[in-house]
Amino acid sequence: MSDIVGTPILEVPVAEGAKDQHMILNMGPQHPSTHGVLRLVLEIDGEIVVRLYPEIGYLHTGVEKTCEAKFYQQVVPLTDRLDYLSPMANNLCYCLAVERLLGLEIPPKAQWMRVLLSELTRLNSHLVWLGTHAMDIGALTVFLYTFREREDILRIFEHVAGQRMMTSYFRIGGLSMEPPLDFFDRVQAFIKTFPEKIDEYSNLLTGNPIFVNRLKGVGHLTAAEAIALGVTGPPLRASGVDVDLRRDTPYSGYENFQFDVPVSNEGDCWARYVVRLEEMRQSVRIIQQALDGMPEGPIKADAPKVVLPDREKMKTQMEALIHHFKIVTEGFTVPAGEVYQGIESPRGQMGYYVVSDGSAKPWRVHMRNPSFATLQAVETMCKGRMLADVVAVVGSIDIVLGEIDR
Repeated sequence: MSDIVGTPILEVPVAEGAKDQHMILNMGPQHPSTHGVLRLVLEIDGEIVVRLYPEIGYLHTGVEKTCEAKFYQQVVPLTDRLDYLSPMANNLCYCLAVERLLGLEIPPKAQWMRVLLSELTRLNSHLVWLGTHAMDIGALTVFLYTFREREDILRIFEHVAGQRMMTSYFRIGGLSMEPPLDFFDRVQAFIKTFPEKIDEYSNLLTGNPIFVNRLKGVGHLTAAEAIALGVTGPPLRASGVDVDLRRDTPYSGYENFQFDVPVSNEGDCWARYVVRLEEMRQSVRIIQQALDGMPEGPIKADAPKVVLPDREKMKTQMEALIHHFKIVTEGFTVPAGEVYQGIESPRGQMGYYVVSDGSAKPWRVHMRNPSFATLQAVETMCKGRMLADVVAVVGSIDIVLGEIDR
């Protein structure tokens, strides 16, 4: 046995009689294909994976505990930084949970805007996944193509929220501000050409024999295994389980949209690629419906003691100025109770469990992040496979370490 990294390794029990044949190998935490500071401790027999142990915690921030020291509205920027490739999904999930405790009714326009931006976020996340996953396999060109379109999406985010990544655009009660006048035109221009870009990615990869051979038949995960291990999202649907919270338990107005849920029964890395590629097409379909049917009206709930007043009102109405001052300096109280809110993030089911003790700060905030559960399945998918297949498997499940460690 040897540790090729030269640092302390986990105490991994080696099978009896195999001490001279098996090697304990560190993969990460500084390895490009682990997609973050993830350390995988592998027991290998030659180039065959016998066992695999993920070691996490390199990005631990204590964000759940930090939430307890913040006013409810101050937690929103913290949620951006968990799944930093889909910050608006985190914003939405947390805001929906607190809004349920408050009993707020969100205006239709704010709901549809949330759907539109959530699907743009899904595209943004899937583009990063596709580009980096293809690069792991050796298809370097696709990375440049996907980041070309991702840049367009980030510019749209910057246009509407003022930030490219950590947007904090969703707020408890609605949105932070009205979208710019040309926002919808810019989104329409983007999705008009984006389906052609998806075809371009497919033309580069779907018929590429190297890419196909590296993914097909690799990283098998059955439906029963996926359910038992808590896997959700594209990896679960790629194993034949037809579950999508947007359709099954609609939130934020998703019941008003028509879309298909891509499912595959293969359960391998290739199926996860096919499912996500089709998900991008369905996201375009949802965005187009949101643009065509966008309601008129306010973007914030009618809750003056919870939602910050408009800037113009604050300048002319003393009552609005007082509400603004008190919300910013003292926060707002939330009725005592507890709630769990789940949504369908790009990586699977994201859930926020929020407990209120009746004060202006949450008593408890717990995040159920899909990457944390999906990482459990890596050993099942890698056992008996070649060491090189670990790279394909980790890329296919699309994890983000920020939401794994927390």
